[in-house]
Amino acid sequence: MRGRFPLLWLALHRRRRMLAALAAALVVFEALIVVVARTIAPTQLFSVGAGRQPPGAFKAFSGSNGDVSIASYPGLLGAGLVHPFWIAIQLTAIGSLAAATVAADVESGTIELLMVRPLSRIRLLAERTAALAATVVLLNAAATLTIAAGVALTPQLHRAVPLSGVFIAGLLGCGFCLSLTGPALAVSAAGSRRAQVVGTTVALGAVGFAVNFIAQAWSPAAPLRFVTPFHYYTPGDALAHGTVPWLSLTVLAAVGITGLAAATALLTRRDLAR
Repeated sequence: MRGRFPLLWLALHRRRRMLAALAAALVVFEALIVVVARTIAPTQLFSVGAGRQPPGAFKAFSGSNGDVSIASYPGLLGAGLVHPFWIAIQLTAIGSLAAATVAADVESGTIELLMVRPLSRIRLLAERTAALAATVVLLNAAATLTIAAGVALTPQLHRAVPLSGVFIAGLLGCGFCLSLTGPALAVSAAGSRRAQVVGTTVALGAVGFAVNFIAQAWSPAAPLRFVTPFHYYTPGDALAHGTVPWLSLTVLAAVGITGLAAATALLTRRDLAR
């Protein structure tokens, strides 16, 4: 297997310590969220009394576009899947591997050494994209399985959160990462600097979250929520209802696939010497 896909395994091998650290960090963080949920009732944690709910904009922090409050078990667990820490872990992995797909080799001058081998540009992109996809699945699986274990072992969580909802939230997480991966790969295929790819990835994640929060907090900006991936990435809703939001998942996947198609077109046409 390694002999058939050397670029895929090399990309993962070079970043094995980083990926292990990121996965471990996610496990510890999500375990902490579960411990908090087991120890303190969400209504008590957010000081919500009878008839009172946190502001509607707080739905952005629980990963919800609907009626899931952060002062609930699905909302609190969902907050662990849209927390800036979770976002930063995903952006770190996506930015690092997307930059290494093409732009890093162009910047360092090693792309010409790769291209003199019997290796097509499509294969280069395909194997390194597969390494990125494997990374995304690994990180989301680490977070999902940690929450699933906590839900399964805690009666009050299990009553409020179906296990199917936990795995659907993980699937949505993969869709969210795919929506960022596609554009990042397109920038890497067209660019010649690591910083361009990393900057684009961070901007998509950080700005997207900020826009979604503003759109939920300020009604005149409400239409802007449709342009951010966080409108479609709703783990809080998935945890509460246990149903697959097919429209949201389709939109996230479509953005990622479009970005990958753009990366393919850009890479096959560009001059790799510059």
